[in-house]
Amino acid sequence: MFFACAMAGTSLAADKLAIGTEGDYAPFNYVTASGEIKGFDYDIGQAVCAEIKMECVWSTNEWSGIIPALQAKKFDVMIASMAINEDRKKEVDFTKPYYFNAMRFITRKDLGLAQVSPEALKGKVIGTQSGSVAVEALQEFFPDSEIKLYPTLSEVFLDMANGRLDLILEGQMALTDWLAKDDSGCCDFVGDSFILDTAQGNAMAVRKGNEALLSKLNSGLEAIMANGTYEKIRKQYFDFDIMARPKSTTEYFR
Repeated sequence: MFFACAMAGTSLAADKLAIGTEGDYAPFNYVTASGEIKGFDYDIGQAVCAEIKMECVWSTNEWSGIIPALQAKKFDVMIASMAINEDRKKEVDFTKPYYFNAMRFITRKDLGLAQVSPEALKGKVIGTQSGSVAVEALQEFFPDSEIKLYPTLSEVFLDMANGRLDLILEGQMALTDWLAKDDSGCCDFVGDSFILDTAQGNAMAVRKGNEALLSKLNSGLEAIMANGTYEKIRKQYFDFDIMARPKSTTEYFR
C-alpha cells in the first residue's frame, strides 16, 4: 500500500518539512492497516524534526522512483534507509549516517546450507529488492547463482514463503523482522553479516546543493544522538548496536 505524494511541488509553510519515504521496508518504514506511516526511519525523522522545530509532513513513494521524486520537489528530505554510495552521491546530498545496515542471507531450512560462499551457492536462486546495495554484492561475488530482483521487499518475502527462492540477501534488520513474523518457520539465517567495502552507512538525503537544510538535519541528528533520544528509539527496534560497522565483502568472501 502506498500513499500518493500529497504535493506536486513542496510549497509548505516555513515551519513544515516535507519528507518522503518508501513505506514497504519494515521495521524501518511501513504503512499500518489504518494508513499510518511507522517505523525506525519515521521515529528518527520525527525526533530530528522536533529538534529543529519543524513539523514533519510525510508521504510514501515507490522505491524505484524515490530519487527522481526528491529531485522533482515532491518532498524535501528522503528518510528511507537509503545506503550512501558514490553513484547516489552524484544525484543527492546525504546527511551523516544514522545507521549501518549489515547484509545477511536467509535460506530455506530444507536446503541444509551451512555456509554462503560463492561455491556453496552455485546454481541457487537468490532474491533481493532491485536498486538495493545487495544487488551489487550478488553481482560481484555470486555470478554463478540465479539472481531474481523484485520491486519491493514484500514481493521477495512472498516468493520465499512460496518456495520460489532458495535464499534472500538483504539488510539483516529487515530480515530479522520478517523471520519473527514467519509462522511457517521455513527459513533461517545462514552465515554471518557483512557490508560492502564501499559502504558509507544509511542516511537522509536532500536535493543537491541544499546546504542549509543539510546542515539543519545534521545538527538535529547530532543532537538526538547526544541527548539519548536516538538510543531510546534504537532500543525499541533493535537489541544490538546499529552504528557498528561489520566485516566487509572482501574480508568475508575472498
